Amino acid sequence: MSTDASYAVAMVGHKCVLKTVLCGQYLKTSTKMRPVISVTFRSRLVDLRLLMQNVCLLNIERSSLGNEEWNPWEGDEKNEQIASQQRYETNLQMLKNLKSQQEQTDLKVQIWGKAAIGLYLWQHILEGLLEPADVTAQWREGSIKGGKTHFSFITGPAVVPGYFSVEADNVVLVLNGREEAKITYATQWLHYAQTLIQTRKLRHVAIVLLGSEQCNNEWIHPYLKRHGGFVELLFVVYDSTWVNEEDIFQWPLGVATYRNFPIVEPNWSMLRSPRSYLCNFLGTVYKNSSRENLMEVLKQDGLDKLCWIAAREQWQPQETNESFRIYQDALLQSDLTLCPVGVNTECYRIYEACSYGSVPVVEDVMTPGKCGNSSIYHSAPLQLLKTMGAPFIFIKNWEELPAVLEKEKNMSLQEKIQRRKKLIEWYRYFKAQMRHKFINILENSFLPNYKG
Repeated sequence: MSTDASYAVAMVGHKCVLKTVLCGQYLKTSTKMRPVISVTFRSRLVDLRLLMQNVCLLNIERSSLGNEEWNPWEGDEKNEQIASQQRYETNLQMLKNLKSQQEQTDLKVQIWGKAAIGLYLWQHILEGLLEPADVTAQWREGSIKGGKTHFSFITGPAVVPGYFSVEADNVVLVLNGREEAKITYATQWLHYAQTLIQTRKLRHVAIVLLGSEQCNNEWIHPYLKRHGGFVELLFVVYDSTWVNEEDIFQWPLGVATYRNFPIVEPNWSMLRSPRSYLCNFLGTVYKNSSRENLMEVLKQDGLDKLCWIAAREQWQPQETNESFRIYQDALLQSDLTLCPVGVNTECYRIYEACSYGSVPVVEDVMTPGKCGNSSIYHSAPLQLLKTMGAPFIFIKNWEELPAVLEKEKNMSLQEKIQRRKKLIEWYRYFKAQMRHKFINILENSFLPNYKG
């Protein structure tokens, strides 16, 4: 017999006492056979299985007492059965309602990665994985859950308009708009997304855009919802004056994922070992640029002997395995990384230096073009990084560099260790904040009546 229910009959004096042990409770009846308490159950949520088991046990025990037909508790038992059945059905319906409500409030977003910055978004910001791991694969995909949002991500040459499954009502399209050829390719994707919106196969579209380094992004205007288009949200790289924190947001350039820059995990040596060089600069020196001025300053008083310097005259879009290893070693072996402006002030080098705990020394000047302060931010260039409290060294002119390096010489190893920790921790915080912001913006915009 179940340990949950057992029965016994005993004579105590002139009274007949029926003891019932049911879910740990004792019930007693006098000779008048009037129950003094009702049956209770171990849990508020009683399922039908347990209820029927108890009913069967009652029937068995009744047989053992001489097949007596009269049950003084029959009315209470029936009432309890009815109440239990009602509670069971109520709880079952509540579970169904909760599941349905969750399905309605959760958001499903598919990210189409058609620019290399999509990998920075997926792997570095959202911390998603990709299968296969082979970076040369024609098709790569992954999925994660963030906040109330289920993300899926697809990328690779085989991801072509009309030749893959659209698996969500909401899409984030990652595009490159740096130059004319890239813009032509990007507009093909925009037209495809627009067709899906018109045929009700998509509900919402957001864009993450690697914009022009001069912020010449007018080509995307007609596609924005604020200008009569269908794109509800725009996350744009560089200091666009359009940024309003309502439907247009600044997005970080990040590391050079197109050169397969990795996710760097800090280790004991990276944080605590002495570094061989005060600073580094490995890059292209353009004619009549401030980089030429930087090279002249470094030659003064032999400062170039204290830093890892490797200048070239022509930009190289692709790294060899050897050149990439040398670049990573320079970041790892230098306390500072010099970040002169190029076509734009923001460059991959800034984020890559942060990955290795090498403090960026940033030339804090605006470059020619349409970039600048927005209605929200007033600290261009690098408004996003400054707003997030980036612990960089900002200088207006490379003539300030000798004083920076002199101060560097006098810093103790312990001071440098603390600074490295601060930089690496800030960069981790920065990416986490961008992740939270990205997800929250999507949920606020794409989920009905959602307030995150």
